[in-house]
Amino acid sequence: MSATSPSTSPASTTPLVTEVDQLLQRLGVPRAAYTGGSLPVRSPITGDAIGAVPQATPADATAAIGRAHAAFLAWRNVPAPRRGELVRLLGEELRAAKSDLGLLVTLEAGKIPSEGLGEVQEMIDICDFAVGLSRQLYGLTIATERPGHRMMETWHPLGVCGVISAFNFPVAVWSWNAALALVCGDSVVWKPSEKTPLTALATHAIAQRAVARFNESGRDAPAGLLELLIGQRDIGEVLVDDTRVPVLSATGSTAMGRAVGPRLAARFARGILELGGNNAAIVTPTADLDLALRGIAFAAMGTAGQRCTTLRRLFVHESIYDQLVPSLAKVYANVQVGDPRTPGTLVGPLIDRAAFDGMQQALAQCSALGATVHGGSRVDGLGGAGGVGGSDAYYVRPALVELQAHAGPALHETFAPILYVVRYRTLDEAIAMNNAVGAGLSSSIFTLNVREAEQFMSAAGSDCGIANVNIGPSGAEIGGAFGGEKETGGGREAGSDSWKAYMRRATNTINYSNALPLAQGVKFDV
Repeated sequence: MSATSPSTSPASTTPLVTEVDQLLQRLGVPRAAYTGGSLPVRSPITGDAIGAVPQATPADATAAIGRAHAAFLAWRNVPAPRRGELVRLLGEELRAAKSDLGLLVTLEAGKIPSEGLGEVQEMIDICDFAVGLSRQLYGLTIATERPGHRMMETWHPLGVCGVISAFNFPVAVWSWNAALALVCGDSVVWKPSEKTPLTALATHAIAQRAVARFNESGRDAPAGLLELLIGQRDIGEVLVDDTRVPVLSATGSTAMGRAVGPRLAARFARGILELGGNNAAIVTPTADLDLALRGIAFAAMGTAGQRCTTLRRLFVHESIYDQLVPSLAKVYANVQVGDPRTPGTLVGPLIDRAAFDGMQQALAQCSALGATVHGGSRVDGLGGAGGVGGSDAYYVRPALVELQAHAGPALHETFAPILYVVRYRTLDEAIAMNNAVGAGLSSSIFTLNVREAEQFMSAAGSDCGIANVNIGPSGAEIGGAFGGEKETGGGREAGSDSWKAYMRRATNTINYSNALPLAQGVKFDV
């Protein structure tokens, strides 16, 4: 589809603000929670206001943390399988609300409907995963050098878990953390992105219904177990600095991580940081090019290039460059950009003007370096006067940038649909370029050569937390070890041992003899 002939047929004739209100009412959110407040909410689809949310103050945040801490003191004593029952009910409530919550994600974050529904399905899946873990919070029996002794490792609830989430996954991030934190015996305080507060309000209402059902069979879910704080950066700072929050999960930009990480470290708190990723893929001479083309297109253009796992750099072997890249450019020129609610649309709007300006700045820098830029312009008839969106809606054609060298903006993440393409000669060269940025979230290789695949996944290969073969740089697979390395963070929000991030470990030594032998052969006779 060309930039001059976008699809503008909206999926609904209902005014967006009315549709959002209807959704929130069905989801159980009181009108007072999204009207008359000081935080304006705009849909990226049209740029129109769809809510005005009251904001928490730092004092409100401190009080919420206090309630959550009190809740933790009670919740930690509830058996883990019983805690898992609450998360099971949460999954049920999410299933019942999936269509409404998924549509709300579309309207507030601009995702196409399948991606909005997919995000809610991700919430459901992580609940299922966490329920299973609620019966697998295992410790170990450890061999001891002393006779008549047994030593064991035990795990205990940690405390209040703070969650700071970003706009690009406005609800799934909370579920990843909250589901695990709850089964581990922690309470949760959530500070969502100020760009997507409505989906947070809806999720909170859904969670409260699960709590109410849970308490019908026993009043063991205390008040304050799940707290929601809507506000600006100052609210997040309260979470970061409060000593009653021993573990904090933060999802967002690397700049945010650089601010959060040292402050957590200063008070010896745990950080689970999943920050943006300047992710790359390598296409080798043996690759299935049809598969690669589809995988690259989705990874680079899906969610308008605003996923943490978005493909941003592509290294193509020189022998296939002239075969693959023109085909990719054709896909870029024809992909349907428009109202995400319109059938057939694959690329919706950017979240706001700041995202658009950042994209244009990066493309200008590329042009100054002599790069060939395909696409990247604002789409006529969508944003601006007369289109589906007003002047505050920003629709762009995804950009394909052919670079002469791996340099300039390619070394730094731009949260927009820009794919930088660079030729390479040897796999070692491609892996070196993959690793030559600060980001370490996700990576991939397209190859049918087992040696190339194994090298890429080896210790001498990709240095990212995720290294995939014959699929793009995806990452949020349930049960997978989703998290970052290097500048993209640390800790794991999933994986078989992810629960350990939400618990504290103790070592217990039990002496069942009548003697007191000391370790390392020490003698101390009195």
